[in-house]
Parts: sequence; structure tokens; C-alpha cells
Amino acid sequence: MAVDTKPFRNAESPALQNADPAAALNPDVMRQMPHALGPEKSILSSMLKDPEQWIGLAQEEGLTRDHFYLPGHGLLFETLRELNAASKTIELVSLVQLLHDRGNLDSVGGPAAITDIFTYAPNAAHFSHHLALVKDKYVLRSIIRTCTEASTEAYENPEETVALLDRVETSVLGIRQGTETSRGFHIKQSIAEVLTHFESLVHGEMEVHGTATGYSDLDRMCKGLKPGEMFVVAARPSMGKTSFMMNVAEHICVDLGVPSMVFSCEMTAFQIVQRLLFARARFPMAQLGKGFKPKKEDLMRIKRAAEEIASSKLFVDDTAGILIDTLRAKARRRKREDNIGFIAIDYLQLLKSGSKQAQNSREREIGEISAGIKALAKELSLPILVLAQLNRGPEGRTGKSLGVPRMSDLRESGTIEQDADMIGLLYRTAYYAETEEEKEAEAGRAELLLAKNRNGETGHVPLTFIAELMRFETRARDERDGAGE
Repeated sequence: MAVDTKPFRNAESPALQNADPAAALNPDVMRQMPHALGPEKSILSSMLKDPEQWIGLAQEEGLTRDHFYLPGHGLLFETLRELNAASKTIELVSLVQLLHDRGNLDSVGGPAAITDIFTYAPNAAHFSHHLALVKDKYVLRSIIRTCTEASTEAYENPEETVALLDRVETSVLGIRQGTETSRGFHIKQSIAEVLTHFESLVHGEMEVHGTATGYSDLDRMCKGLKPGEMFVVAARPSMGKTSFMMNVAEHICVDLGVPSMVFSCEMTAFQIVQRLLFARARFPMAQLGKGFKPKKEDLMRIKRAAEEIASSKLFVDDTAGILIDTLRAKARRRKREDNIGFIAIDYLQLLKSGSKQAQNSREREIGEISAGIKALAKELSLPILVLAQLNRGPEGRTGKSLGVPRMSDLRESGTIEQDADMIGLLYRTAYYAETEEEKEAEAGRAELLLAKNRNGETGHVPLTFIAELMRFETRARDERDGAGE
């Protein structure tokens, strides 16, 4: 089928949409987008001759209507795919009639064009090669369109620089992800994994499918932090949520050796690292100002902890009030350069959204931030632990419920509850004790109430908070704790 070049001189023609958009800047230059008309006709020819074999293979390889340069080719492929999915016979006469009945016959070039395509490829020996060429040209067109749209936006909305950069990065990553296709696997690939899983269950071993947090009860309930998950840990001020976050980050990055990144909107990088160092060394840093002299064994622990932390791949960003788009851009870069496997954010309500829609609505802004974090976890395929503030609800309760948080206490909770895969509510009973005797009895007692767990059980995770070391540790369960079931 001959390619008509006249439409490229006709501003009303749909074919003009395939011309290089740069021509809009220079009317004397009119370039066609990358395309491979021959391979397009070749794969369509093979599909017409042997629909059952080649249409299914094309779909397995992720071919869609959009991959075709000529709209008529894309329409023909979509019609063939539809007929094949309905298990209807595909042959020229009925195909032409169907296209005619739908008013699409002229759009694909008429009966002559379909006959030309049918006879174009004498055999399908090069089907896979031609299919790859068609997909490659589509990728090139996608790159050109993305860059053109980005340049247009850069001229029209120069004040939204960070948001534009985020959209461009997302679009480019989307092109790459669109080129990847997942294929089925032989059952032999999973037999060994299933048997290993079975053996661990027989021996009563804890099975953690994701990244372990270092807290046995929490790991048992959530089976580890999994790629793509957003884990919100919320608490009232002074409950130790930053310490909990850094304890988890320490275990994942230093003990497990997983490259990690911490975004701290509240504390400086110096404060974060100082906490991490002395908590790992189990040295009560607060006593230094009281004339406390470290012993030799204290110095040895600090030195060892410093070496362990320095040799790990932990990255700290302490930008205050960071935009969610900027955070995502930095995380993408760190994923690309250092293959990070975990992100921690302190804390959600201190992040900002640069969109115009969020400027007049705090609820809208929190919604965009929460959705942005969840989207980042999925995009980079890693777990994200994000801290959040609770409102004053716990203080307003009485009796045994005094201080006990609920999911509804989350500030601007609607979108956070929706986006989070897990929500943990951290609290310490001693904080709400009314007498010194009660404070002494409750000292160190803490709990993480796993109030939401999309892929597992909920319940209480008993913890002990060692204030002078800024550490949470696993505590043996007693009669006051929930069953965790």
C-alpha cells in the first residue's frame, strides 16, 4: 500500500499529527516521525494468514493499537484482536464486510489495501524481528512526543519548574516500563521456592517475604515490608516516632545491608546521624552534658558503630519543607545510581505540594502528597515508611482509652488511610500517667497498634522504649497486650 505524502501538506489531515512537532517552530521543516510501514504490514499480513498463532504472540509481546504509525494499521490490528478474542473466524471477505458495517473500511484503505496487506509477506519467518522494529519506532515517537510536550509546557508554565520536571521524569520512566513485557515461566522455577517455604513452615520458622524491620512481632504480622508498600507510622509528638523510624532504617541498611534513604523534614542530617550513631552504640548521649565520662568500652562501641554506619549505604536528605515532586526526583536518582531498597520519611505533614490546586486546600495538598508517596513506592518497587502526626484525639479520651490512638486521629486522615498499605499507631502509656507511681510502673512500656494491614493481620506489637538510648526494642507479650491476631 503506497504511502500518501499529500496529507503532510494538509493542516486538516490526521496524518499531520505524525509529523515532527518541531515543525511548528520552523514551518519550512516538515519531518515524519520514526516509523516502519513495511514491518507493520508484514506482521498484519502474518496475522491475517494465521490469526491463532500470530495475534496471540503479538499480544504476549505487549503490542497495542498505539504501536502502529498509520492509524489504519492500528484500527485493523484492533479489529483482528477483537475477532480473535471472540473466537470468530478471520478471513478477508467477512473482515471487509465487518469493517464496512462499522463504517471503518475507508479508514483502513478499502478492500484493496486489506488485500495488499494479506499478500505482502509470503511467510512469517521474520515476524518477531518485524514486531521488534515496530515497537522500537513507537518508543522513538513516544520520546519525541514527551520531549515536545515538555518543551511546550516549559514555555507556557515556567513557574511550575519542579512539578514539570517530575512529570517529565514520570513520562520518560513510563516509556521504559511500557517496553518491558512479562512472560510466563515454567513450573520448575517455583518448585524449589515452594519446597523451601514448606520446610520453613514445618520447622516453625518465621517466614518474612519482604524486608525485615527487626521487630519480630511486626515481621510476623506483616511478613516484612514489601516492594510497593507504603507503611504509615503515626503518633502524637514526643512518642518517639523518629526513633522508631531510625531503628527500622538502621536494621534494614546497616544490619541487612540494603541501601536506604532517609528524608528528614524536621531534624538536620547531623542530628539524624548523631541519633543513629549513639543509639547503635547504646551510649546515653544526654549524660555527656552532666559530666558523664565515657569509659573505654563506651568509646570502643562508638567507634565500632561509626565504622558500621560509615560502611553502609545510607543517604540522608534534610531539606526542610521539601516538595513531594522534588522528593520523588531525588529518590529516583538515588534508585538509579545506588539501587536503594528502602525509603523513610519524617514526616508526611511537613512535605509540600507545588501544584496550584493544592495551594488553597490543605486537605487537597495532603492527598497529593500521600498519593505521591504511594506512587513512588510502586514506581521504584520498594517499601516506604512514612511518619505522620496524630491530632489531639488521644488526649481527649478517658479511662483505659486515655492516650490510645485510633486511625481516625490521623490529621487529614481520609487520603492517608486510603493510600497506606499498613498503618501503625505508636504510643507510650507512661506519657499519660497521672501520678508518679503510675509513671514509674509504666516506664518504658510502648505499643505499636497495627490498625491497618492490607495483606495480613492487625493487632498489638509490644515494644520497650529506652529513652536514654532512643531505641525501641521487642518486648515480651503479657496479659495486657492484644493477641496480635
